[in-house]
Amino acid sequence: MAHSQGTDSRQATDRAGGASTASAGTDRSAAEAPSDGSDPGDGADTVLTLSDVSKEFGPERAVDEVSLEVRSGELLTFLGPSGCGKTTTLRMIAGLEEPTTGSIALAGETVADADAGTAFVEPERRDVGIVFQNFALFPHLTVRENIAFGLEVDGADADARVDELLDLVEMTEHGEKTPDQLSGGQKQRVALARSLAPEPDVLLLDEPFSNLDVRLRVEMREEVRRILKAAGVTAVSVTHDQEEALSISDRVAVMNDGSIEQVGRPETVFERPESKFVASFLGRASFLEGSLREGQVETGVGRFNAATLEGYDTTYDGAPVDVLVRPDDLRATPADEDVADGVVVSRQYVGPSFIYRVELDSGEAVHCLHNHVEEFELDQPVSIDLIADHPLAWYPR
Repeated sequence: MAHSQGTDSRQATDRAGGASTASAGTDRSAAEAPSDGSDPGDGADTVLTLSDVSKEFGPERAVDEVSLEVRSGELLTFLGPSGCGKTTTLRMIAGLEEPTTGSIALAGETVADADAGTAFVEPERRDVGIVFQNFALFPHLTVRENIAFGLEVDGADADARVDELLDLVEMTEHGEKTPDQLSGGQKQRVALARSLAPEPDVLLLDEPFSNLDVRLRVEMREEVRRILKAAGVTAVSVTHDQEEALSISDRVAVMNDGSIEQVGRPETVFERPESKFVASFLGRASFLEGSLREGQVETGVGRFNAATLEGYDTTYDGAPVDVLVRPDDLRATPADEDVADGVVVSRQYVGPSFIYRVELDSGEAVHCLHNHVEEFELDQPVSIDLIADHPLAWYPR
């Protein structure tokens, strides 16, 4: 068996075995630039602050001491599975739910402080806009009338603001139509324009693409990001769709069981997950059980240099670890059964590629990504090579 020795390590970070020494609930990525190269965090004011916010429904704690800051012009997305607390967090920001503990500040004003017992600011008195899953357009009003509905000005000023927003969302030719005459994507543009019309401090988006088909969903999330950035609005989104969160967000806050597990730029969270949950939730993840010995990692696919591990140091020599590998980190090669690492047990066709699931002799299973012209048969013996060209996240067992 020929196994890759991996890559050179990056400079050691404060991560120990793939887990940061910082609290997962803190906003430790505040200085990081968003993925499109812009930097709303560079000198930007904090618009939204959540401090140790919790929400209980009877004996159940849906949100558990969430702390977070969102800066002016930033698009932050809460990402997590159903029931993780992300929508409840959004509803507390909106004022639709009252925190059990903790405080929320919006544009420098405390709008909820359960611990101090200060007055709870009702939703209509908070300067927030909300885009709902079903768009919530008024069916009897035209596009122009829907957009103008929340404005506190009228006459020429209102007309000018509506014209500005119609141009922003590229709907200038549809102002006199009613919602039943619009496509799903057009309805979303109108809903977004209506929420932006009063120039809210923060725009909240609740699963904004869930009612769109797959093709339109991809198109609209790019368009929504363009609109938000052009408007310069601060936005907080909620989704369970990892691709959506990674593609539109400046930062992502991954939630699990009511708590924030990690906050950071999309590429940082994906490439350097700080917990096995984050690693598993973002993309297809496999974990190789390994042992660190004398600068080497021994795994079910052979031995490779421990310098391949993110932030490795000799402190962990002798420790059992789990090494995160994704399908593009591994390559399968046909092999004789007596020297193979395992056998192909399933394959998934994803257009230009196949993803093969390989059951290793060690009892573990990994996934390998191959071009669609490279086909393996089920039960075919294969050897597995580590071909990752980046440091690998790892976690002590």
